[in-house]
Amino acid sequence: MNERELGTSGVEVSEIGFGAWVVGTDWWGDRSRDQAIEMVQHAIDQGVTYFDTGDVYGHGASEELIGEALSQHREDVTVSTKVGYDFYNNPQAGHGELPKRIDGEWIREALDNSLERLDMDYVDLLMLHNANADEVDADVLATLDELREEGKVEAIGWALGPSIGWLADGDAAVQNEFDALQTVFNMFEQVPGQHFLDTIRELDADTSVIARVPHSSGLLNEQVTPDTELGEGDHRSHRPTEWYETGWEKVDSVRFLEAPDHADGQRTMAQAALQWLLYHDEVASVTPTFRTAADIDEWAGAPATPALSDSEYERVQELYADNFGIDRDDGMDQLRSSVGGEDLDETGTAPADD
Repeated sequence: MNERELGTSGVEVSEIGFGAWVVGTDWWGDRSRDQAIEMVQHAIDQGVTYFDTGDVYGHGASEELIGEALSQHREDVTVSTKVGYDFYNNPQAGHGELPKRIDGEWIREALDNSLERLDMDYVDLLMLHNANADEVDADVLATLDELREEGKVEAIGWALGPSIGWLADGDAAVQNEFDALQTVFNMFEQVPGQHFLDTIRELDADTSVIARVPHSSGLLNEQVTPDTELGEGDHRSHRPTEWYETGWEKVDSVRFLEAPDHADGQRTMAQAALQWLLYHDEVASVTPTFRTAADIDEWAGAPATPALSDSEYERVQELYADNFGIDRDDGMDQLRSSVGGEDLDETGTAPADD
C-alpha cells in the first residue's frame, strides 16, 4: 500500500482508506460490533492506514468502535473525524440531514467529545462536516489554528455533501488552505471533483482531495447489477431505475480498463475505478465503502495493479465528455442540487446526490 501526504501537513494517508460510516450505521447492512471491529483490523492487515470516521455516524458509535479497533495501532494509523452536526439535541429521522452547527465553540466542544469516544489525545485530520462557505468565518479558522497549536489536530479538512455540487464550499476550502477536501468523485460523477482539481492547479494550492463514493454507488464495483434488488434500508435505493439502467451501459463502455491483456497484469473493474482516481496527483486517498472482507482484499489491492496509462485516462475522459454515448435521461434531475443549483450553471452539468 502506498501513502500520500495531505497537502504539506506532514500527515500521510494510505491511498485506499477505510470509510467508517459503514460500521457506524446500518445504512450499508447490519453487522455486529465484533464483526465491525474484525473488518477494521482486517483492513490494517491489508495495508490500510487511513481511517475516516465522523461524530454523527451512528451518533458517536462509529468513533467508539474505531477507537476500540485501533487501540493497539494508534502510532501506525492516520485517523480523521468530522464535526458540524448537532445530533446531541436532535433525533435522527431516517437518512435525513440533521441541524448543523459550525462555530468555534461548537467545534472545540464536539472535538473534545470525539476524542473521548475515540479514546485518543488527538486526531490526525479534523474535517468540517458539510459546512457552507459563509459559516467558515474568522472565528472558525482561528479555532482550527488553535486546535493545531494545542496538538489536538494535525491537519484540517472540509468534507462536502450530502449533495455533491458544493462548488463554492470546496473552492473556499482550497482558498483558505485547508489540507484536505473530501468530495464524491468517480468516473461517472466527475462534477465537482474535476472542478476542484482545476481550482487547486490554478491557485497552485497544496490542498489534497479525498475521494468518496468512488464506485458510483455500486455500479463500478458491479455490486449493483440488473438483477440486484435494493432493500428499502439500503442507502442506494433512492436512485431511480433509469440511473442504474444508464449506469450499466456506462460500465460496459469502460470494460477496456480491466486490461486482461495488459503487460503488467489485470485489474478488476472495481480496482480500475480506484486507479482512475489515483491517476490524479491531487487525490491523496480514496475511501470506498467496504462491506465485507472480500471487498477489503480486492480494493486495498488496487494500488498494486497497473496504474492507468495516459491513453487509458484520456479515453475515459472522451467517453465522459460524450456521456458515454447515452442520449436519454437518467432520472436524476430531481436529486441534483448545489447551493440551490446556482453555482453549477457554469459547469454545464450537475452531479447526482450520493
